[in-house]
Amino acid sequence: MSEPFTLYKLIILYMLDKVDFPLTNAQISGFILDKGYTTYFKLQQALSELTESGFIREEATHSRTFYHLTEDGEETIHFFRNKISDAIQKDIDEFLKEKHYELKNEVSVKSDYFPGSGAEFTVRCQVIENNQPLIDLTLTVPSEAEAETISNNWSKKNQEIYALIMQNLL
Repeated sequence: MSEPFTLYKLIILYMLDKVDFPLTNAQISGFILDKGYTTYFKLQQALSELTESGFIREEATHSRTFYHLTEDGEETIHFFRNKISDAIQKDIDEFLKEKHYELKNEVSVKSDYFPGSGAEFTVRCQVIENNQPLIDLTLTVPSEAEAETISNNWSKKNQEIYALIMQNLL
């Protein structure tokens, strides 16, 4: 394995180690590609190899992929952190500090859908806070198109829906 490719993996592990929530493929890619550290395809290969080797865990939905650091990944980055230059660590730290709220908010809202019994689809919409569901709403709808629409709209309207539910139940 080449030295730069190892660095890409360590950057990913370092990023995941510095936050207390998963990061999406888009969030990791956004940082690494914006900084010009590598290409999209090499980054995806690094993510795939980290997943296959058990250093990160992948959580896929229809619209996003979330990455979680595993215990093995945590041990690895703590042991090899010194292989990442101080300048790169500083870039990552500044990015995570500047975007922390935005990144966390983005991954705390989750939705996915899957086939239910018969021709119906089940849609699961969640808002996660401190690794606990603030709201966990499961709906059954007659078509995949409706399931996809609900799943996509959840990210835009979850706060409004949560407030409405709380207002009517309290």
